[in-house]
Amino acid sequence: MMNIPARAPVCKVKVFVCFLVCTCVTMTFLQWTHVWMLRAEITEIKHRFRPRDTQDSAMCCACCGVSGYDGFSERKTPKGNRDKRDVTELKKQRQKRNTEHHMFLHLVPVSSQSCNDRDTTVLSWAVGQSRGNALQVSGDTVTVVTEGTYFIYSQVLYKHNTLVMGHVITKNLKGAESKLMKCLKSTPSNDSQSPPNTCYTAGIHFLESGSTLQLSIPRRSAELILTAHATFMGILNI
Repeated sequence: MMNIPARAPVCKVKVFVCFLVCTCVTMTFLQWTHVWMLRAEITEIKHRFRPRDTQDSAMCCACCGVSGYDGFSERKTPKGNRDKRDVTELKKQRQKRNTEHHMFLHLVPVSSQSCNDRDTTVLSWAVGQSRGNALQVSGDTVTVVTEGTYFIYSQVLYKHNTLVMGHVITKNLKGAESKLMKCLKSTPSNDSQSPPNTCYTAGIHFLESGSTLQLSIPRRSAELILTAHATFMGILNI
């Protein structure tokens, strides 16, 4: 009769221990299952968002003992080279646009001839400096190939013994003639040997494609100094 009360606590202890062990095993199993599910999700995400060729390279790198992420990071180099090429191309295109935009033509005199029927003297030109093909010169006329806004300047050095000397820049478009610019210069009249006088003018005008420009002096047989630093004409696209 004395052994019965001693066995009851032992049985309770065994039951409690079994319950505790089962609980620990269950919790461990649940944690392991959760970890396994997380690993499966991570693997699926990696395969879903990794490029196809990167997966192949990652498998190859795994065989060689290299991490797949290292192989993926190496693919950034071609992209960097491509960005450099793109920047270089943009610079070239920008330089080309700037070159095409700032086209100009600077003319120097070759000779002058009188037009008796119009009582004028016209100058024939040669190209001193130029950039682009927007303007072309032939003899005494300049032809506009590309329309746009242009800065026009001109200078003529006179040694004609007349009270007033000057020149005019005329535009002709499809037979319609208009005066763009005019320059007048007063000269001394009390000396038969009048010193040379320079007349300079400049302006901004819109020139249509196909229009022609001509510089003329409204006087026959005008006496001019035809040197490049004294008499010239220029057109600059702005």
